Amino acid sequence: MNDMSHVRSGDRPNETAVFGKLMTKIEGLDTYSHLVLEQFPKRERHLLCADIRICIANIQRHAITAWKRYHKKTLLQELDIEIEVLRCLIRKSLVMKHITPKRYEVWINHINEIGCMVGGWIKIQK
Repeated sequence: MNDMSHVRSGDRPNETAVFGKLMTKIEGLDTYSHLVLEQFPKRERHLLCADIRICIANIQRHAITAWKRYHKKTLLQELDIEIEVLRCLIRKSLVMKHITPKRYEVWINHINEIGCMVGGWIKIQK
């Protein structure tokens, strides 16, 4: 699962390492989310599930775009915001009892790892 095919040869080593690990974590989050969302009630599949899937896709898109751009600060801030929005949606899933507290904990841990990595990437850029 440690596929580095998305790493460019001309990048700075720290940024390339952060990006490679970040994309691996995002792909893991996407896989876990897919498994969890399959078990949501049918009435939520086109509402809350769709919002969560879109949010994860936006996180992936912002990460890739930030990695490809020279000026990254704004995109990294947008990525950070999107991660916070995802946290809110997952919290809403817990409140609405679509997921168990244990599943919430695992899901949030995935998101927190990504948030920490994005925070580190922001620090690299400063």
